[in-house]
Amino acid sequence: MAAVVVDTDVVSYQFKRDTRAPLYDAHLQGKTCVISFMTLAELDRWAVQRKWGAARRGRLDHHVQQFVIAYANRALCRWWGEAMDAARRSGRPIDGADAWIAATALAAGVPLVTHNAEDYAGVAGLTIITEIGP
Repeated sequence: MAAVVVDTDVVSYQFKRDTRAPLYDAHLQGKTCVISFMTLAELDRWAVQRKWGAARRGRLDHHVQQFVIAYANRALCRWWGEAMDAARRSGRPIDGADAWIAATALAAGVPLVTHNAEDYAGVAGLTIITEIGP
């Protein structure tokens, strides 16, 4: 089965039942959907920031169970360094959290499904799937 890494924004759209979520259904159905540990951390941070109650946090925990979570290891740290430096060299620096997500896709050799393609524009070798204009 083919795999994709799913960016935090798309995971969030699904969780919130945002109108943009269906744009990505065809890219996710029938695939192994992977999220970076960083996506999980970002979602948890939002829950803390927005003071979500136990019920909503429980729904989030249930939602993320559909994904395979890629945790950091030595190889992923190297990919993170590559992503950060490639973006810097291209003149399109990347946020550290986004670099972890990019590194997850690069390490797995699979595309990244995101609605924020511009955030990853400086990362050489990263295949992006998005549903926003060119």
